[in-house]
Amino acid sequence: MKKLEATDHKECMGRIRPVNDALDVLNGKWKLPIIISLSMGNKRFNEMEREIPKITARMLSKELRELEMNELVKRTVHDNIPVVIEYSLTDYGHSLDEVIGALHKWGTQHRKRIMSKPIGV
Repeated sequence: MKKLEATDHKECMGRIRPVNDALDVLNGKWKLPIIISLSMGNKRFNEMEREIPKITARMLSKELRELEMNELVKRTVHDNIPVVIEYSLTDYGHSLDEVIGALHKWGTQHRKRIMSKPIGV
């Protein structure tokens, strides 16, 4: 068996590190559903809470803060009475559109593949 060369290891780490960085930002059950919801238009908190099944208000609030900290989501306070707070994807957040599209395509194909197999195979 060929011994792993230093350049192979360096190249492998060069591919792993950025993927891990991306996964750290998008980590968890809720961040991608929130991003997908906002990719379809600006939303108020309650709208997102209704759109994303089983998310709690506390978790939505936490995840929105983290997404805002990572510059993917923008929180806008409108000076209406009552005050209206709206969330939107930033241009940087929209840079994930292609990634989410690829995940959607792969997930759809994977679901069809797995669901078409007879049970026990």
